Amino acid sequence: MDRFLGAGTAVTTMANAASGVAEVFRENATRRMELDEEAYARAIGQLSGEFAAQSCGWFDGMMNGLNRLPRPLMTLGTVGLFVYAMVDPQGFGLRMQNLNLVPEPLWWLLGAIISFYFGAREAHYFRSKPAFARNPPPAGAGNAIATDRQPLPAAGAFDDNAALRDWAEENAAR
Repeated sequence: MDRFLGAGTAVTTMANAASGVAEVFRENATRRMELDEEAYARAIGQLSGEFAAQSCGWFDGMMNGLNRLPRPLMTLGTVGLFVYAMVDPQGFGLRMQNLNLVPEPLWWLLGAIISFYFGAREAHYFRSKPAFARNPPPAGAGNAIATDRQPLPAAGAFDDNAALRDWAEENAAR
């Protein structure tokens, strides 16, 4: 019927335009699923690449082992001190008195070394987090009681996006 009326292309064009406009306001669920699957496949590929068998020399193996030692040694050493205090209290007391003779600058040096070791690890994990996990939304955004109008976030909440920052500044006067 549409061949006789010649409306087939017009209807198709209108349907494509309507779906294009609809995707501006609501994302295409099929495309979102395709993108999610693609991201998952890339992540699995990267993970398998990271854990693939790598040939490394004896030096690399030794360094990897040494890098993994500090935390277990500190934990086991602390537990060992408790055991030592129970087994030989007089020997433990004598050694603790001897630790009191260590000069204060040496304690500061030990504290700095341990702080930098664990601080560097924490900084590494902090840098590897996505930005939205480090900068949560402002406290008043999204948790207001349901009214006909939600409160606007502060203008400083959009420092990384110029368009949203301008929009928030314009609407702050309302």
